[in-house]
Amino acid sequence: MTQSIDKTTLISSTCVVNSYNEWDPLEEVIVGIVDDAMFPSWNTINQWTVPPGAWETVEEIVGEGGVAYPAEFVTAAKKCLDEFVHILEAEGVIVRRPDRMDFAAPYSTPAWQIDNGFCAANPRDVFIVVGNQIIEAPMADRGRYFETWPYRSLVRDYFKQGAQWVAAPKPQLLDDQFDPNYEVPEDGEPMRFVTTEFEPTFDAADFVRCGRDLFAQKSHVTNSLGIKWLQRHLGEEYRIHLLESRCPQAMHIDTTFMPLAPGKVLVNPEFLDISALPKILNSWDILVAPYPLFTSTNKLGVISGWANMNMLMLDHERVIVEKSQEPMIQALKDWGFIPIPCSFENYYPFAGSFHCATLDIRRSGGLQSYF
Repeated sequence: MTQSIDKTTLISSTCVVNSYNEWDPLEEVIVGIVDDAMFPSWNTINQWTVPPGAWETVEEIVGEGGVAYPAEFVTAAKKCLDEFVHILEAEGVIVRRPDRMDFAAPYSTPAWQIDNGFCAANPRDVFIVVGNQIIEAPMADRGRYFETWPYRSLVRDYFKQGAQWVAAPKPQLLDDQFDPNYEVPEDGEPMRFVTTEFEPTFDAADFVRCGRDLFAQKSHVTNSLGIKWLQRHLGEEYRIHLLESRCPQAMHIDTTFMPLAPGKVLVNPEFLDISALPKILNSWDILVAPYPLFTSTNKLGVISGWANMNMLMLDHERVIVEKSQEPMIQALKDWGFIPIPCSFENYYPFAGSFHCATLDIRRSGGLQSYF
């Protein structure tokens, strides 16, 4: 049964940056771009986060890493973005876009060097917004070390308008951060990941927000120290609850666990043991995601087929969802939501869908407790 909300707090901010959950009415959002995107050349993490056999497919289509995405991939993804932005603006949402960046440029630290970066397609990976704070994530992927740069002009502008701008400690990403002997756990073994506990790292997309309560998962990019850092930074006003993913390629929570509205959460039946969810969710409706439809559009296959869960809430009813995923669209209708279909499969080669491709900057509403 859905729990009514009677524990309110009452912080309502007039700051341009104001977002505490995944479902309050969306007023302003950053949407990524695919210009200048490069295939990774450093794949210590990527080799474990893509579905089995995917890198071989990538090499067959585009060759070795460190090359630009083919022009036809970029063009097709831009068409998806145009449709997506049109829907957002038609629904009254202000859309901001990052600047372009030369991702083909090599870079280095005193400890390592790398041939190129990735892209600015997925701002949700790079930042998490909690209230009026924009928090830069200490990402574990060397190929994404400077991925905040395309957003700097936006973040500076938000800071000048009163937002808090916070950066987690920039990790060194020394070799000690990665397990050189990593192997995928056998069935029945505890889940483990290639990133070690040498220092805190996390991608912001390994967290989702439900007011005072956030949910997180450990993955190939997010370690226990990273989750602990965010909890200490946010303080006692917030609680972070850990979900244990069963996915060997775990990277980002939004194909595993997606809060859709107060008291309603969408759960992946393969990646999570539904009987072992945190007890705090006992009063919520657990909506089991329908299995995704697999189409021929996503030729690279670099993200999970469960991208059908990766959706964006415009409010607690309206939700933007992949147009081809008819079982998901019907399930959402059955659960009382209003799905807005949008073609987005040609964005998948850039490692994201609607939730990944956005960073909600302002949602109307204040900080509340939903549990």
